[in-house]
Amino acid sequence: MSVSEQSMTSVVSRLRAAGCVFAEDEARLLLDNALSPVALEDMVAQRVSGLPLEQILGWAEFHGLRIVLRPGIFVPRRRTEVVVDQAIRALRAERRASNGAPPIVVDLCCGSGAIGAAIAAELPGLELYATDIDPVAVACARCNIAANRVFLGDLYKPLPADLLGRVDLLVANAPYVPTAAISSMPPEARLFEPMVSLDGGQDGLDLHRRISSAAPQWLALGGHLLIESSERQAPLTAALLTASGLTVRVARSAELDGTVVIGRKTD
Repeated sequence: MSVSEQSMTSVVSRLRAAGCVFAEDEARLLLDNALSPVALEDMVAQRVSGLPLEQILGWAEFHGLRIVLRPGIFVPRRRTEVVVDQAIRALRAERRASNGAPPIVVDLCCGSGAIGAAIAAELPGLELYATDIDPVAVACARCNIAANRVFLGDLYKPLPADLLGRVDLLVANAPYVPTAAISSMPPEARLFEPMVSLDGGQDGLDLHRRISSAAPQWLALGGHLLIESSERQAPLTAALLTASGLTVRVARSAELDGTVVIGRKTD
C-alpha cells in the first residue's frame, strides 16, 4: 500500500468514526487540498471536531461555481440552487418582454453571496447588489461578487435609494428555522454557523414578513421576489407575499429537496 493510500485509509477511518456520512469523498477533498502532512492533520482534526468541510477547505461548490467561504459563514446548501434556477427563469422571461436593459438584482441576507454570484454567472451584465447584517458575511461576499455592490446592514436599509421601484429581482435565503427547532439542527450548523443566519424567530417567518412587506416598493413592475422556504412553511410564506399584493406561486425541486416561494409585482 502506497503512502497516499495509507493516508486515505487513515483519514477515511477517522472521519467515519466521527460520524461523517460521506467519509470517502471528504477524505479525498482533504487530501487533494492539504499543502503538507501537517496541514492535512490540522484539517482532519478540524473536521473530526465538527467544523463544516466547506469552511475547512475555504470554498463550497454551488451551482457549478466554487464559492469562497470563511470560518463562521453560512455554508450554501445544494437545495438553494432551486432559487437560482427559478431566478434565472424569471429574469430570462422578463428580459424577453423588456427593452433589453440590464436587469437589477438584489440578494438579501446574502451570506457568502452564493445566490447572486450564481445568477450573475448565468446572466452576465446584470446589475447585482447584495446586503447582509453580518460584517463577516459581507467581507466574504465581497470575495465572490463586486465588492462595491455588497452593503452591510439590515435587509433593504443599506441599499442605494435610487433602486426604489427599479429592482427586477429580489432573492433571499433568509433564516426560516423556528427558534425552538435550532437545537435539533445538525451540530455543524448550530455550532459553527452564525445564529443570525439560522434563527427565523418563533415561527420561522420573522424575516419573511419584513422582506415581503417592503418588496413592492423596491420592485419594478413585473419584478419578482424569491424567498427560499421549507415545504411545510411555504404556504405561510406564500400568504405573506399575497398579502403584500404580489401574484404568487411555489416551486419545488424533488431532486434538490428545495422549495422557493415566488411573487411577481403585476400592478
